[in-house]
Amino acid sequence: MPIANLIALLASAAVSTAHPATRSPAPDLVITGSKITTSDPAKPTATGIAVRDGRFVYVGTAARALKLAGPKTRIVKLGAVRVLPGLVDAHIHPTGIVTPLGCDLDSVPKSLREISAIVRQCIGRYPPKPGAIYTVTQWNYTLGNQPDADYPSLRAALDKAAPDLPVRLLGNDGHHGAFNSAALKTAAFPGQPAIGLSKETLAGPFAKYRALVGVDAGGEPSGGVNEAARALLGGKAVDVSDLTTVMANPVALTERLNSTGITAFLDAAAEPESFAVYDSLEARGQLTAHASLAQFYDPDVIVKPDGSPDFDRMVADAAKWRDHYAHDPLIRADTVKLFADGVLEGNPLAVPPTLGNSPLLRPYLQPVFGRDKDGRPTFSGQYVDPDGEACRDSKAALAGDAAMIAGFMARGGFHPAQCALVSGSLQHPRDVIMEFVGRMHRAGLTLHIHAIGDAAVRTAVDALAAARAGEPTGKQRADTLAHLQLVHPDDVARIGAMRLYLAMTYAWIYTDKDYDLSVIPFVERVKGDDYAALHAPDSYYERNAYPTGAMQRAGGVLVAGSDAPVETRDPRPFVNMQVGILRARGGTPALGPKDARLTIADMIRAYTIDGARSLGRDDDFGSIAVGKSADFIVLDRDVLTIDAANLGEAQVTQTYFRGALVYKRP
Repeated sequence: MPIANLIALLASAAVSTAHPATRSPAPDLVITGSKITTSDPAKPTATGIAVRDGRFVYVGTAARALKLAGPKTRIVKLGAVRVLPGLVDAHIHPTGIVTPLGCDLDSVPKSLREISAIVRQCIGRYPPKPGAIYTVTQWNYTLGNQPDADYPSLRAALDKAAPDLPVRLLGNDGHHGAFNSAALKTAAFPGQPAIGLSKETLAGPFAKYRALVGVDAGGEPSGGVNEAARALLGGKAVDVSDLTTVMANPVALTERLNSTGITAFLDAAAEPESFAVYDSLEARGQLTAHASLAQFYDPDVIVKPDGSPDFDRMVADAAKWRDHYAHDPLIRADTVKLFADGVLEGNPLAVPPTLGNSPLLRPYLQPVFGRDKDGRPTFSGQYVDPDGEACRDSKAALAGDAAMIAGFMARGGFHPAQCALVSGSLQHPRDVIMEFVGRMHRAGLTLHIHAIGDAAVRTAVDALAAARAGEPTGKQRADTLAHLQLVHPDDVARIGAMRLYLAMTYAWIYTDKDYDLSVIPFVERVKGDDYAALHAPDSYYERNAYPTGAMQRAGGVLVAGSDAPVETRDPRPFVNMQVGILRARGGTPALGPKDARLTIADMIRAYTIDGARSLGRDDDFGSIAVGKSADFIVLDRDVLTIDAANLGEAQVTQTYFRGALVYKRP
């Protein structure tokens, strides 16, 4: 071959980062004029990028990128802003982020009187469907909800709004619910006649659900029904999606994601019926984000005739869908979701106070709450001693009538149910969790486990450690734990040693008195309800709540998961970044020790390359690097240099997915 031809051939095959002046086809797009953060350790910054056929073909200087341009190349000069890789939301429920047409409380705290009025107005505005329970979404179950003499409970408030129509409020966390009397009467085991939720049935056929149902001073259901108990009322154990709304307009899902800079995500509890949403979007050419589906199979629901979990069926179904999407350019389904527990929040406004249901390594405490003039909870530091003299007659009082309970409360100042020692419970028995994780692992599937309380985190780590035993070193999959509200230091070390991925919703990591009263007095003995009392620096909760810094230093890999629509339908990535750095919101004092706080560099890694690694897809996206999908976003400010207190105000002005502009801020 003549030397000139050889040189030309080599030039055409050269990598454009090394030789931008080659005669390779001209790029479709060149971006210059901005500071570019790549999340690629080999080339962390750039001033110019070039894209061809949806892939980055050059990352480097603006001058060299411009030299690659041809007559048909689109050249975009951005100005002094910041470009980041497309963001990865590693724990979200996308089918719930589209606002439904119906009654939505939008997570705004309301008193019970206000909730009742809103529900009554909604029924007039959005007429109920015959035979269906009337559903109100995004109820804030931890803030507001103050009772008064006319509206003493959730049940009473909803009864006044709709005395005959069955009504439910869906908590904005997907785990809590509230029901009126008409709805409570419909409680039934699947396929069996309704027997209703009552003091009698909670002591009899529904006894296993007792800890999940709020009761009043007389032991009758007060309206709150949580977690798996909601299935008795026609709902789901965890309910955050609205397939009817999103299937009516699927593109609204990707439009919302792209408007916040998200170009890849993990659907953190994808049931097979929801796969049609992503198939529809892909078929229309509107799936403008890489979709990873954490398949959700409930061991309490998918059972054999004898009622035991049907592991064979669950594994077979998960493997079937994994293989179905194995070669799909945009969709993967190689992960399965498991709930190790529920949530930690109790209800200090209930009498007796409702406890959280996440399992703890030590029993829940039984605080005695008061109320201020506005009906909000207060706490003076008084706890019930289950072994004390005042609790001696508690069982007799609970077995008696309302007068006996009232007499006990008059003598002791608290409800007799508070004499119980309760540690919470796992979502499924420990042996079921261990078997589920082991079976899925052996089938080649990655685990994504919801774990909130310290005992649930320990169980999840135990299950993953057992599943990984005997696997070749370095071959472990990107197993992930989600949420991690309370983690014992011993398990922090184990998480690090196992290099587990940790999907954190950073926007939850802050102090707020009303929220704190729903958790901290139940898990930590405190002397009052001001910040100093609730957040003593040496307390177990303060040192171990959302221990992001400690887990990262131990070797755990932090990723970011908005968990939207939990709390808000907005994935709000820059609010998450801000709170991850400050561990504070709205001027409140910070939560936890200073070494728990993260940096902007930590947050960007969590939202980009480490998020992609947690999905096992970092060879395709997660950084701005030659050969990867050309996913990137343009911001209205330089998030690397602004004050962290202003980070939450950052806006995405443009989002590119596979080299195409899929969002532009109006």
